[in-house]
Amino acid sequence: MKISRLPDGSPELFHTLQGEGPSLGAPAVFLRLSLCNLHCQWCDTPYTWNFEGTPWIHEDGVKFSKQEQILDLEPDAIAHSLSQFDCPRLVITGGEPLLQQKDLVRLLPLVSGLKFVEIETNGTQIPSTALDEFVTSYNVSPKLSNSGMEASLRLHEESLQFFSNSTKANFKFVIQNQADLDEVRELQKNYQIAPERIFLMPEGRHLEQIKKHEEQIVNHCIKESYRFSPRLHILLWGDQRGK
Repeated sequence: MKISRLPDGSPELFHTLQGEGPSLGAPAVFLRLSLCNLHCQWCDTPYTWNFEGTPWIHEDGVKFSKQEQILDLEPDAIAHSLSQFDCPRLVITGGEPLLQQKDLVRLLPLVSGLKFVEIETNGTQIPSTALDEFVTSYNVSPKLSNSGMEASLRLHEESLQFFSNSTKANFKFVIQNQADLDEVRELQKNYQIAPERIFLMPEGRHLEQIKKHEEQIVNHCIKESYRFSPRLHILLWGDQRGK
């Protein structure tokens, strides 16, 4: 499996609090997989996809060495590391985890003590039936125009319909301005998503960025019966990896 590598060379696998979405504040073990099929210009994990030689543009203007940022590990080795934590909640994030779902099907039965398995996904990939059996919840984050990508890349109708029909899925949107809020309303209408399944989250990797968007988003959540999601990990630790 392609695992993100921390600066010290170890796999990006850590015990922390869930910082976003419906299980906000819950203790969880995070496993960050590398590789993504999208390239959001504000992405907070560009080291999982913005590699040297690629044409993608990111606001940081930094390209990463693929060799330095990725570890290749077998599912049994990852399962052994995950099983060392006394924590029943696993959050699988990325990158885009569902690009490696065949390996996830091999991994998850090997991890002891799991009661909750969350997958963070951009909503462009449909989970297999085999994987879906292991998953407690999907935190689906469809990308809006503010990501800098064409709609044909970031919005896949069949996948979004799958998640809108799944009782395991909630939707999390990164918001910068009023235009983003209008896009959310349109997606809600098109896919008939109940408002209580929609979480709005301010875009930003730093506290001052989050605060800039916060008040408008909170007011909109009150008006539309959406749910507000802060970025708890940013509030607690800033833009620090492994937290």
